[in-house]
Amino acid sequence: SPSRPDADMAASPGSLRRAGNEEFRRGQYGAAAAHYTRALALLEVAGEAVAEERSVLLANRAACHLKDGACRLCVADCSKALELVPFSIKPLLRRAAAYEALEGYQQAYVDYKTVLQVDCTVQAAHDGVNRMTKALLEKDGTNWRQKLPPIPTVPVSAQTRWNVPSDAAPRANPPPVAAPQGQPDQIAAGTERARTLKEEGNELVKKGNHKKAVEKYSESLQLNQECATYTNRALCYLTLKQYKEAVQDCTEALKLDPKNVKALYRRAQALRELKDYKSSIVDIKSLLKTEPKNTAALRLLQELNRA
Repeated sequence: SPSRPDADMAASPGSLRRAGNEEFRRGQYGAAAAHYTRALALLEVAGEAVAEERSVLLANRAACHLKDGACRLCVADCSKALELVPFSIKPLLRRAAAYEALEGYQQAYVDYKTVLQVDCTVQAAHDGVNRMTKALLEKDGTNWRQKLPPIPTVPVSAQTRWNVPSDAAPRANPPPVAAPQGQPDQIAAGTERARTLKEEGNELVKKGNHKKAVEKYSESLQLNQECATYTNRALCYLTLKQYKEAVQDCTEALKLDPKNVKALYRRAQALRELKDYKSSIVDIKSLLKTEPKNTAALRLLQELNRA
């Protein structure tokens, strides 16, 4: 109907993108993503000529997914954006952040390293490499590097292309590589703060102060819904015998990463304490599909079968 304020925008991908950026600035990530999706649908028919524009829209939509904690959708959009315009910094950084939230530290490491080949001044990538190195060292021990997937070699053409100021672009109305994403860059600050709070929570757990850790994790989750933060808080709730809250947190974690082993194990533990043995067994069996030799899970299954 003509009364719809955005009816006249349907014709132009550019105006839809601007509307999306506006919603993003206001924190309306779902609405922003919807605008980007409509713009993409219009560009879909235009084919190859608009690869760069489509790549920017996908990277913007990925930023919305990242904000909403939909990390797998973020990864998918960034991968599509990178197929269209290889070695673009923003989709690489966003995909790395999503992988990190999903505890895919190897893939995150590779993306952060790739960004540094394109532009060695990107601080977020340096910080990311440091965090991933620490995480991988803890997870895989000193020879963690041998387990990494190959890091792509960035061609020189891609290294220089990103240093061209956008007004030198040949098109009269170049797709702003930086402009619409200035807002999503604020994500980085929120994500960074969320990460700091999560790490403070982890330190408190090590000291045995689970109550205080819960507060830190809760603050972190307000800024960034991350799977690991939910499972960490669930662990605290288990220790504090707040089993219903533990179940809730694990359920949230599993929405973000349906096969997350920690979330399945901790939810099974909490359900056992709540005497819901049937659901607990279901979780343990799901976990064992992913990790059939997980000794803690096998032990818990034995106990549950006896319960």
